[in-house]
Amino acid sequence: MNDILNELCDTQVYSIYKQVESIYQKIQITQAEWYGKSQFYCPEGCGECCRNFEPNLLECEALFMAVWLLQNQKDIALKVMNGDFPFIKNNGCPFWNENSPFHCTIYEGRGFICRLFGASGFRSKEGSTVWKPCKFYPSDLLSKQKIPLSHRQYSQEEMELIFGTMPPVMSDLMQQAVEIEPDQTRTELLREILPKVLKRINWILQLKKQSNNDNDDDNGNDTTPLAS
Repeated sequence: MNDILNELCDTQVYSIYKQVESIYQKIQITQAEWYGKSQFYCPEGCGECCRNFEPNLLECEALFMAVWLLQNQKDIALKVMNGDFPFIKNNGCPFWNENSPFHCTIYEGRGFICRLFGASGFRSKEGSTVWKPCKFYPSDLLSKQKIPLSHRQYSQEEMELIFGTMPPVMSDLMQQAVEIEPDQTRTELLREILPKVLKRINWILQLKKQSNNDNDDDNGNDTTPLAS
């Protein structure tokens, strides 16, 4: 595996990556609590929410995705850097694979909305937590829940009664993401922002490699370039 994180360890990119990673871990923990108590899971292999959807990304989540790709799928990352995505469609995520039972090909590197959709609530005007089942969730499965559900909004009180717990709130977690880079709150479509961020990270890596080579040369060491 390419140890990209080690190469970036003393850069701002690494710091932002770790902050995003921390929020993703919080999402995973709170969702695990929600799933564990509610027993309300997405149908296995569904992926309907991603079929014709392409996420908009904050720069920090695009950066996390870029580093993850370089670390885990370097060949694909280098193609994406030049705008060559693996699953280009007119609309829909360019990492969504129709023929895979799991659909998402970058699951561990996916963005905030992809992690939160279907397993998060939102705030009512009064500030309480409210929740609505995913619009793609089959109605027949909703009706078979321990307490039958429908495609409507449920209040905090109803969720306490039905599930004994509440899902994480999307806006609360997204606010934490915005605070990572307060001056970078604009979002762009995945296919527009990711190549740009990959190019920036690649430029940083090349500068660091050149700096290391120059230091080795000054010390009289071998300066043969590392394999890319």
